[in-house]
Formats: sequence, structure tokens, C-alpha cells
Amino acid sequence: MTIFHFGNCIALAYGPYFLTYKYSGMPEYGAFWKCAQVAGMYMLTQLCKMLLLATFFPMAEGPPEDSSLTTELVKTTVDFGDIMGLSLVMHRIPGSGHIKVLITGLGWAAADLVLTRALPLWVGARGLEFDWKYIQISLDANISLVHHLNVALLVWLWWMGLAAAVKPLVASLLAVCVYRPLLPQILALLVGSRPAGFTLLAVNATPTLCISLLAAHVFITHNPSRW
Repeated sequence: MTIFHFGNCIALAYGPYFLTYKYSGMPEYGAFWKCAQVAGMYMLTQLCKMLLLATFFPMAEGPPEDSSLTTELVKTTVDFGDIMGLSLVMHRIPGSGHIKVLITGLGWAAADLVLTRALPLWVGARGLEFDWKYIQISLDANISLVHHLNVALLVWLWWMGLAAAVKPLVASLLAVCVYRPLLPQILALLVGSRPAGFTLLAVNATPTLCISLLAAHVFITHNPSRW
């Protein structure tokens, strides 16, 4: 039973990444090593963010729940480094716009999956007892894939010379993507309890879906393929 649970979690977490790569046309462009280069840029960006946080925002003593929303807001602002990293790597990838978005978004998301979720699944999902937590981790990996593809698309749209009336919308959507991790803490302040389990998944998935629809609307309406 344990091996089936572990296999189910791995398939649920990694399957959408493999299907996205296989059926999006990226193999025709030899995109595997380009995705690996994007993953390397992801690791370098995370290292710079960790050094920045350790230098200017040292970890305070006490449980994490004691940290204020203002402190978390300042710390989350460092995630704009991901936007900068995506911009740098996207300019170095040859190819048409949609291929750049797919390679950058998928490579970034895959690196995030391996570095943040692979170890918990490997250690925990092989345990003797079934736990819904690992199913939730796997589902959250799918949300993360869509999130990173959204960010890559928005970064590409920003640099493609959109009309001045549309750029504020793109900038606002990028800001929502960066500050999305604060939503559970904001809800905890409003409701009085921090969302957990599948409620937390819904909290993460809802803004991701909304951003996907808005980014797709901008993409289709302004037809950036003409660039």
C-alpha cells in the first residue's frame, strides 16, 4: 500500500510537468537543456534571495506565527527577484515568444518542484500510514506550475511593447503573483484562523486561476504574436 501511495503522489506531482513538456511542442526545439539552464538560473536567484534575507531580515526568535503581516510583506517583496531572474533568462533564450514562455515557466517550476517538494514526498509519502498532506503537496505542485507559467507569460508581455493602457494591468498581475503567499495570513487576520489542507489549496488556486484568465485575455486581445 505504501508504494502505491508514493507512486500516486509522484505521478500527481510530476505528471503534469512531463505532459506539459511532451505535448506543448518543446521537444521539437530541443528544449530540455534550455529548461535545465533555466533551472540553474532559478537556483542562483534563490541563493541571492536567501543571502539578501539573511543579511537584512535575520530570523527572529520565537514561532513563525509571531511574525507580523508587515514583516512578511517586506520579506515577500524580495520575491520580485524571481521576476528579475525570469526576465534575464528569457532574454537569453532564442525562439518565438510562446516557446520562450513555456521553456522559462516550465524550467522555473520544475526547479521549484525538485527543490521544495521532492524531499518531503520522498521521505513522507513512503511512510507506513496514509496521509492526505502528501496528496495536497502534489496538488500544490500543479498549482505552482500554472503560477510560474503565468509569471513567465506576464514577464514576456511586459517586455513586448504593450500599449501604455495595458501595462498597468500586467504590472498589477505580476504584483499579485509575488504577494500571493500572503493570502493565507491575510485570511487568518480576517477570519481568525489560518486556512489549512484543501482550503489552503483553494486559497492558492483561486488567484492563480483568475490571473491565468486575465493574462490569457491580454495575450489574445493584443495578439503579441505579431511581434
